[in-house]
Amino acid sequence: MTRATRCVAIKASSVLLLAGFASGAVFVGSGAAATGDEPRRPAAPCTSSQVVADSAQPTGSAQVRITVTNKSSKPCVLNGFPTVALAGQGSPDKNKPLQVIRVGKAGPVQLAAGGRASAQLTFTPVLGEADGYCASGADPFVAPSMVVGVAGGRHQLAPSDGGEFALCGTTVRATAFRG
Repeated sequence: MTRATRCVAIKASSVLLLAGFASGAVFVGSGAAATGDEPRRPAAPCTSSQVVADSAQPTGSAQVRITVTNKSSKPCVLNGFPTVALAGQGSPDKNKPLQVIRVGKAGPVQLAAGGRASAQLTFTPVLGEADGYCASGADPFVAPSMVVGVAGGRHQLAPSDGGEFALCGTTVRATAFRG
């Protein structure tokens, strides 16, 4: 192959390559304009003024599912695990903050306006009937409500069945919020 033939081949390849890029850019540009699609901005993180914890549904003898709702008109992203304390029966000095043992991985949950997300809480159960007892020998702790921390705010919840929260120990296992 002569030098002149190589130069012609390189120029032809370059022209075809540039034509391909140009036509691809025109195609991509016209497709977005024709459909009205625009890049979407990710939703902002949920704030305490956007979400409300509105349910504490018992799902077993020592399990509760808490549900939060986006009450705002804008979507938001909820991420992470709730914090939990048992309420102090009318007295803040009787609150019992619990150590949350995180179960699973947290991921972002897109909450549309009115959208809901839930997390599962599992307590160390109280054994026996009526007054009950703890396998560890400690006294059980019973409270009519719990305080759940979500998106920087705190929400007081009572069990949806009208009962009370009872547990042994100072820990609760919690899943991350899921949509």
